[in-house]
Amino acid sequence: MSTPKRAHKPCANRRVTESITTEFIQKIQSLHGWSIKTDYLKKAFLDKFVSKDTDPASVRRQRAINKWLAAEADNAATNDRIVTYPPDYQILPGVRFDAFVDWARLLIETTIGEVPPYEALIGSFSGGASTSRNRTVSHPAGKYVGEADVTSRALELFEDLLEHIPGWPISTADLRIVEGNIMFTVPKKTDIDRCACKEPDINMFMQKGLGDEIRRCLKRVGINLNDQSRNRRLAYEGSKSGLLATLDLSAASDSVTSSLVFALLPPCWFTLLDALRCEVTWIDGELHRNEMFSSMGNGFTFELESLIFWALAKTTAYFTGTPGIISVYGDDLIVPSDMAQDLIWILSVFGFQTNRDKSFTEGPFRESCGGHYHNGLDVTPFYLRKPIETLLDVIHTANSLRKWAAQDAYRILDPEVEEIWLWLKSFVPPELWGGRDTNAKYSLVTPDLPRKRLQAITKDCETGLGGYYHWLNLTWKRDRSFDEGVETSIRLIESPKYRVRPNRVQVNQLSFVFLAELENILADNPGGNPESS
Repeated sequence: MSTPKRAHKPCANRRVTESITTEFIQKIQSLHGWSIKTDYLKKAFLDKFVSKDTDPASVRRQRAINKWLAAEADNAATNDRIVTYPPDYQILPGVRFDAFVDWARLLIETTIGEVPPYEALIGSFSGGASTSRNRTVSHPAGKYVGEADVTSRALELFEDLLEHIPGWPISTADLRIVEGNIMFTVPKKTDIDRCACKEPDINMFMQKGLGDEIRRCLKRVGINLNDQSRNRRLAYEGSKSGLLATLDLSAASDSVTSSLVFALLPPCWFTLLDALRCEVTWIDGELHRNEMFSSMGNGFTFELESLIFWALAKTTAYFTGTPGIISVYGDDLIVPSDMAQDLIWILSVFGFQTNRDKSFTEGPFRESCGGHYHNGLDVTPFYLRKPIETLLDVIHTANSLRKWAAQDAYRILDPEVEEIWLWLKSFVPPELWGGRDTNAKYSLVTPDLPRKRLQAITKDCETGLGGYYHWLNLTWKRDRSFDEGVETSIRLIESPKYRVRPNRVQVNQLSFVFLAELENILADNPGGNPESS
């Protein structure tokens, strides 16, 4: 009796025919464009496509660097201009420059306070690359052990901070002082990459702490940087009523200059942020002294730019007497249409260039935070970012097409694209039909009953001792000020390495118990893995 053959299991990495990408592009481009939504998709879906047939990676990278350096040349002029503006310069009709800046500064100070709470410097590590670690070995837990990088100015803050952090394993002897950050690029569009910078580990840790504090303060005034849906909803409403404009800025984070931050932020905030930023950037082995305050990759850049744009928009509304909604998410701004041109001018005064192709102040179209709307109709396209090469790519593309064609994934597909979707479906094994989430790519969304789904194979990450420190940093309580003095009935660990001053910091009891156990482990197994004890 012959042994039955084992059923073939679908593999996410299974290659598909090379012609599928070309055929799919042709099919989309051949759509009749009977609707505004379809016509918009045809124009936009290849905007971010990158393949071996588009501009080479080296060309896209060099263009990104050239754009970054051009922004720096503009930043140098902006830095000079801001500090030399006469106080009585009419920045708006009847509005002096110094009055405008004073009001924006007061608004920011009222929002974030004159002095950040000291514990705000205690941030966290992310999983991104740093100056000491590539992304492949950049798990947050790993950054608590071994060598770490820091700039000399940030080191001064960190040395003082160490005694207030419970169970912190890094000593200053483990730190390598570096001059600044390192530039790298990531794919952005068909013809150009995006520049970002790898920050020193310890700088990033404290940057994220201050960034999170700004984020909390902005949330109290209605700006939630954890949620883009408000901006998309307002863009939708603006497309119907015309009362709200959507503005997008070019190279916004790279255009926040040192002079502007100095002019708008309270002195203590500026001093701390300035000490943690990188004043210089390594670009392909050459050292560049920055005119910008911070770049993408810095742990507080997104929050800082959001705060500044919100303050400039609110101040413009105040001096122009314009009522209405103002919402900010990074460089995505939504403001009353009546003041849009005034704000565009104000932004240019402070060194920001509005992207005219992606800013909409009149007409029926609005775009913000990835949402595209025309007269109340959601016309948001999907993007083909790379060639369709594997089964996973086919499923992702088909689900993206289905999501675009019908907001409700279970509705009948638009007949205009149904044939294309059925063609993609033919490449997917039936056992992977019946998915329910068009944002996922592990099963194909169809009306069928759920069957199977692809499962990503992940490699276990041995976090070891660093994992314990990462857990501790994420779980100790930070809801009281260091200066309030919290009494504890727990006997603190006497080891100088782990001593915590009870009148300076509040820590939950579990943290103290953990530290005691950890010290016992280290005593029994010096230099070893706690899991082996």
